[in-house]
Formats: sequence, C-alpha cells, structure tokens
Amino acid sequence: MDSIAAQRRLKAIHGHLAVDGDSFPQLRPNLTAGEFFIDHGYSVVLPEKLQTGKWNVHRSAYSPLKLVSRFHDHPEIGTLHDNFVHAVETFRDYKYLGTRIRVDGTVGEYKWMTYGEAATARSEIGSGLIYHGIPKGSCIGLYFINRPEWLIVDHACSAYSSISVPLYDTLGPDAVKFIVNHASVQVIFCVPQTLNSLLSFLSDIPTVRLIVVVGGIDEQIPSLPSTTGVQVVTYSKLLSQGRSNLQPFCPPKPDDVATICYTSGTTGTPKGAILTHGNLIANVAGTSLSVKFFPSDVYISYLPLAHIYERVNQIATVYNGVAVGFYQGDNMKLMDDVAALRPTIFSSVPRLYNRIYAGILNAVKTSGGLRERLFNAAYNAKKQAILSGKNASPMWDKLVFNKIRERLGGRVRFMTSGASPLSPDVMDFLKICFGCRVSEGYGMTETSCVISGMDEGDNLSGHVGSPNPACEVKLVDVPEMNYTSDDQPYPRGEICVRGPIIFKGYYKDEVQTKEVVDEDEWFHTGDIGLWLPEGRLKIIDRKKNIFKLAQGEYIAPEKIENVYAKCKFIAQCFIYGDSLNSSLVAVVSVDPDVLKAWAASEGIKCEDLGQLCNDPRARAAVLADMDAIGREAQLRGFEFAKAVTLVHEPFTLENGLLTPTFKVKRPQAKEYFAKAIANMYAELSMSDPSQKSL
Repeated sequence: MDSIAAQRRLKAIHGHLAVDGDSFPQLRPNLTAGEFFIDHGYSVVLPEKLQTGKWNVHRSAYSPLKLVSRFHDHPEIGTLHDNFVHAVETFRDYKYLGTRIRVDGTVGEYKWMTYGEAATARSEIGSGLIYHGIPKGSCIGLYFINRPEWLIVDHACSAYSSISVPLYDTLGPDAVKFIVNHASVQVIFCVPQTLNSLLSFLSDIPTVRLIVVVGGIDEQIPSLPSTTGVQVVTYSKLLSQGRSNLQPFCPPKPDDVATICYTSGTTGTPKGAILTHGNLIANVAGTSLSVKFFPSDVYISYLPLAHIYERVNQIATVYNGVAVGFYQGDNMKLMDDVAALRPTIFSSVPRLYNRIYAGILNAVKTSGGLRERLFNAAYNAKKQAILSGKNASPMWDKLVFNKIRERLGGRVRFMTSGASPLSPDVMDFLKICFGCRVSEGYGMTETSCVISGMDEGDNLSGHVGSPNPACEVKLVDVPEMNYTSDDQPYPRGEICVRGPIIFKGYYKDEVQTKEVVDEDEWFHTGDIGLWLPEGRLKIIDRKKNIFKLAQGEYIAPEKIENVYAKCKFIAQCFIYGDSLNSSLVAVVSVDPDVLKAWAASEGIKCEDLGQLCNDPRARAAVLADMDAIGREAQLRGFEFAKAVTLVHEPFTLENGLLTPTFKVKRPQAKEYFAKAIANMYAELSMSDPSQKSL
C-alpha cells in the first residue's frame, strides 16, 4: 500500500513539474491551467473565453494571474480615507502641502503644511459640515483651482462619507448650474472670485444649502435673506466651527461613491462618471507596481484637480508621503514656481511639453553655429547611448544638458505625459535633455485614470505601454473602419477595458452607460489601438468623431490633427469635412513667432499678424508644409487638407473652442469658423469642379 501511495505522490509531483534539456535536465514548475498564458514581454495574452480558444486579452506582466485591486504591501487600504490615515500615521511630520507666500507684495519661498496639520484641518472641515446639518452621502461641490484647501476638503469628504463633485473653473456658469442641479449638490466651496457668479444664479440651484468661501474675509461675506435657505461662511469660519464641535469619522466602504467626475465632452451636456473608493485605490495600486514615488519626492500641482489625471496623481502622492507644492494659479508664472519648488516629479500634457521642446530648439538655433553644433553632437551621442542601453558620457550633461534641466528646477527624475498623444520626437527629446525617465500614459475618467503606461527600461517611443495591472485590455474589430484582430503585421481594433478600475456608470444616465459598457462588463473607449511587439499598446485612431466624405471614405479628424501638429507653423489645428464635400479643409491657429520669422525671410512686410494670416503666400507656405508632414506620416490621399485658413487667435477655453482637457469642441468650432469653411469650399469648387458640394 505504501508503494502505491508513493507512486501516486510521485505522479502528482510529476504533473506539476516539467523537465528542460536532455543532457542536463532542469526541473521547473509545469504550467497549470490557471497559470496558462503567453508571455509577450511587457504584457501577457490570455483567452477571453476558454471555449472560443481566441487569445485576445492582454494583462500586465506584473500581475498576469490576478487583477490588482489593493496595494500589495498595504492590502488593508480600501478607501481614500484609509489611504490618508495610512499617510498621516506614517508621515505625520513630513511636508505635505506647500504654497508660495507673499512678503511685501513679492512672492517668496514655499511655506509647508505637514501631513499631521492637514489631517487636523480635514477633521475640522468635516465636523464643520456636520455642524451645519449636512448629512452623510451628500454631494459637495469644489469650485476653485488647485490649492491646499481643495485636497483638505476632498479628504474631509472621504473621512465623513460625502461625495466630492469638482466644478470646473473653466466650464462657465451654465455647466456649473447643470452639474449642481444634476448631482443635487448641497455645499459649494468657492473663492471670492466665483462667489458673485454663484449668487447671481442662486435661485436656479435650489439644492444648495451652504456656500463656503475659501480665502474669504468674514467682514466681506454677504448676508443672505433667511428666505433663501442658504448660508455663506468663510473657510476659516467653518474650520473654527468644526474645531469647537469635533465629530468622529464616518468612514466609507470600498464600494461607496467617492466622487462624481463630470467629463466636459466635446458635445452636449457634461456626463457624471461615478467613481468609487475601490475604483480609485485599484488604479493607483496597479500603477504603483511599476511607478515608485518616495517621501523625498516633491511634486508640483498645476494640472486641474477637477480632472482625473491630477486627482489620481494626488492619491499616489499621499500613499507615498510626497510633498506637493502648488502653483500660484497663473500659467504664465508656472516656470517661476517650478524654479522655486524644484520638483522631482513633473506631470504634464503634450501641449506644455511641445512648448518646452520648441523653446529649447529655438534657443539652440539662435545661439550661433558653434553652440548649435555642440548641442547636436551632444544630443546624437546621448540618443545613441540610450538606444543601445548604455550610459552616455557625463561630459554631455556638464557641457549642455544640465543648463536645460535647470528650466524645471534641475531635480526632475520622473516625467509623465497624458491627456493626448505625445510625439515620439518630443518624447525622445525630453529623455535626452532632462536625463530622466519619461513615461507616456493612456487613461480616461471612466477607467479611474490609467489604462496603460510605459514601463521602466522601455526605450521605444510612440506607444502608451502595457496595461495597468489593475485591468485587462482587448481590441474589438471595427469593420466599418477596416480594423480587425487579423490585421497584419499587428492586430487592430477598438480598445476595451475591464477590471476593478471601471466606473459604476454615468450618474442618472443608464442609456449612455449601456452604450459604453457591454454585458460582459467591458468598457468601450472609442479609441482605436494596435498591439506592438512585446505587448505594448499604441493608439492610432478614434472611433468617435468619425465622419464620411462625399465618396464614402471614413475620416478620423483627430488622427489627422495629431499629424499636422508637427507642422512648424501650427499651434493648433481643426480639420473639417462632411458627406456633402469630397475633401477636407483646415483652420490653423498659427505659431506667431514662426510665421513672422518666415515672412521676414521671404521679405514679406505686414502691419500685423492678422494681415499676414490673410496673405495668400502665407497660406500656401503653411499648406505646403502640411503636405510634406502628411506625406511623411503616410496619410492617405483623401486625408490631406486641400485648403487652409490661418487665424492668429488661439483656440481657448474662453472662446469656447476647447474642452478643459484641451480637446477641440468640434460642433462649436464648426459654427465658429462657418464662414471660413464655406469660403474654402467655395474656392476649391472654383479651382476644381470635382470638389463641388453634392
């Protein structure tokens, strides 16, 4: 019997082991069914459904067998409240929130609040809201830009189970009014600059019971008639009221709603994405496996806290005890704030990185022949070293790049880019000039931010990395755009995401929720991607916003705009077409310095930039450069703009042409430039009868 039992044991062990090699056999674990996947380097591939046998789901190589939902070293952290409590217990006396102080009207150094001090303020604000009778589960609106009070109020919401609702400072009164009513917001935290705006439509937001003015002075706060049912107090008064009436925490559960983030959208009214504590913790826990922050790090906060990109960055900084310094609130003074703070972590968007890139290149070109040759030699040497996985000579940093690093304070060790595609040229440029890790990520509000990100040590540019370990990603065929999983050399399709990071739906909008989340719980992003070798994801197109030209060709304008963004004359670009016309036209907001320099080189004299934009020679030069860029990017014939209108006015939030995430609002742009569009098509029809509208 013992012999039979022993044989059974040996057979069981043998089933779990595999033998490598003939002459020198090596034992290794045999892959069981639960561990069976194909290793693709940065991500692994699994079958979505075992019965179909189709291997189409990618997961991060960091955690292929289980999607991450908690921090691996602190699994007890399930909510944002847990996260902050952990930070306060671990980093109580560490610097946390910093602002620049004014001395005799001059902005000076940063003054810091510790994690412990922020925790005290959090308790006082939360208790102050209870003092005013605000019940658990209420929606709290935040209507001001980045400053320490924003995060303290957010922590208070988490500690006392309220729901934070960011109100974009750039959305304007109508959108703010819509969100406040849609979410039944009971409290609004604002600043003196936005108080009057709120009071002007107070009768239109009947759910509001309390307005708290951050930075307000008690004596200057208006007293409202009791009939309004609304109280107005300063932030400092609310702190005092809470301090005198401290209440115990009312901690949320991981499945409780943490925030309703309204996405601006390029059309229609804003949609409120419902995100739970568990959603947000899962996203940050997933990214923390590949991105490491430390208590010695310093982060500058200037990206809007109303957007998920900055919001999730803040959750990560709390977990790791990072010091967060705030900008003054003026984008024009951002570089001055960076110089004073000297951050080690810098998160931004391509729009700013492109400006840094253009500014440095312009400075190099105007510095003279010898310096330009030195820069080019240093740049090429360092680029070759990076591509070959070697360390470049420190001589190049001393001679050239340390001066460039000083533009961001000289200490940046990690840069991130998100919100829109970053040109590979700019990505490589940042890596070389700043000598640090640069990671491009991809995410959405509906996925609690990060869907994928570039891995450390990956020197290939032009992609958005591997999946966040907290989600799985697949590509779904889009036959009307000729994207399929059978495409060669790489599978292509709509990017779909599933896992603990997926939102709970759009608030009070089941119809739109069902449009994007299918019965198998896959969230359909609307973005088109492909899988590069080693499991990297690359965004190549957009399913939404596609339209047909007269001959039936499908056009994805955002893809074309991203190509033309490399044109030296172009600051911003809007591509237009419709099913009544056979070609595309473009409206270009010009880079004034480049256009003026070109005009001077051509001997063209104009009184102002507006006159230069209307000059046919300028239009021809810009269109020629666009054509060259388009050919280089291998645009198809019908994807080329056939006519261009130059404008000197930038597309901005203020003129209604951009969303707060700097995407073009297409319907508004169409209306805004209706006359220019009509004129371009009229000119095209005169020069080429085949271009006439149908």
